[in-house]
Amino acid sequence: MSLYRKVRMLAGFTAGGFLLLGFGSAAAAEGQKSFEVYGFVQLDYIQDFGRVNPDWEDTLRPSRLAKAPEEFGDDGQATMSVKQSRFGVKGTMPTAKGDITTKFEIDMFGVGSDAGETTIRLRHAYGEFGQFLAGQTNSLFMDGDIFPNTIDYWGPAGMVFLRNPQIRWTPVRGANTFAVAIENPGNDIDSGQFREVADFPGAQGDQEYPDVTAQFRMTRDWGHAQVAAIYRWVGTEVVADTDTDGRPDTVVYDDDDTGWGINLTTVINVFERDAIRAGYVFGEGIASYMNDGGMDAGPNQAVPDPTDPPAGTKLEAVELQGLSLYYDHWWNDQWSSSAGYSFTSVDNTAGQTPDTFEKGQYASANLLYYPVKDVMVGAELLWGELELFGGTDEDDSRLQISFKYNFGGAL
Repeated sequence: MSLYRKVRMLAGFTAGGFLLLGFGSAAAAEGQKSFEVYGFVQLDYIQDFGRVNPDWEDTLRPSRLAKAPEEFGDDGQATMSVKQSRFGVKGTMPTAKGDITTKFEIDMFGVGSDAGETTIRLRHAYGEFGQFLAGQTNSLFMDGDIFPNTIDYWGPAGMVFLRNPQIRWTPVRGANTFAVAIENPGNDIDSGQFREVADFPGAQGDQEYPDVTAQFRMTRDWGHAQVAAIYRWVGTEVVADTDTDGRPDTVVYDDDDTGWGINLTTVINVFERDAIRAGYVFGEGIASYMNDGGMDAGPNQAVPDPTDPPAGTKLEAVELQGLSLYYDHWWNDQWSSSAGYSFTSVDNTAGQTPDTFEKGQYASANLLYYPVKDVMVGAELLWGELELFGGTDEDDSRLQISFKYNFGGAL
């Protein structure tokens, strides 16, 4: 579908949103309903001193760095992008039993089959009524508040970050909040959010059950602390051709393992506006929830033939840990900075190949200027490194300069 047709469809959705949210309904009390359009336009100029996969040159992801010198060409590339630009609508519709809230939000950063393209990408699409939420939004396993005030699109590698279709129940709200959810286990959530089994020739993901997540958050004057957990079923199967017609028709291998994880996060307010944003996550089979790097699972021994795995080969969930630590500082009302470090590290299985991801490191520092409230211009230095299971590594550094213009208002 062309970008023009997608934009026309979005415009129709937005106009229809007035009716869907009940605007003009006599049942709604005047003055309580709301509908807001918001977003921003952003241009990023990037001067890369190394080289990344060309489909991902508009952001720095360690997993997308070259695995060997000059894999993607000579070092040093310049690019300009408007992919971070964002558009969203949100509304509130009062009823006799409480408010209905909805949100729909997109940006223009193509992923998956659209990687490298400037095209519509869905971020949020959900509704909430009472204790229940249904739709796509931040996973309960993540804490979006620890994302620092950076201008690189993808951000720190070692934090949990996934917007996921889900059904959520929040029985406790307030200074202490508790919620549970079942979430989509599929493999089409986002390119790089690896769900497929690593280095298992001919294998494909097999997800028979949804992921189960839970979150507890304690909010106080000093900031907040959160603990989140996930339990999941990670499976794989190999489908082979057994009747020489050239089409896969029989499952010749099928195995699964259990994935689990704990994510500990906090935001600590410092002075008036500064903040420390930190998170540490560990578990097995949870790479698809990380912001970057790793695989959920792999074979516990080498598999030379995709249609005939050696006897005793098992699927093994990959152990993982991730760290993100950033400090956001405001020099005054017009100048701010953010600096920090992050990593994702995995304990590869015996059956993974030497060119498999083992560790990704990411660091950045910036200086941002706000001449007026809704305009920002800033520069950011970034560094990333990819370490492979076979012992080799490659790194990259870059400079990004961004211009951002916010818009929005109630209708």
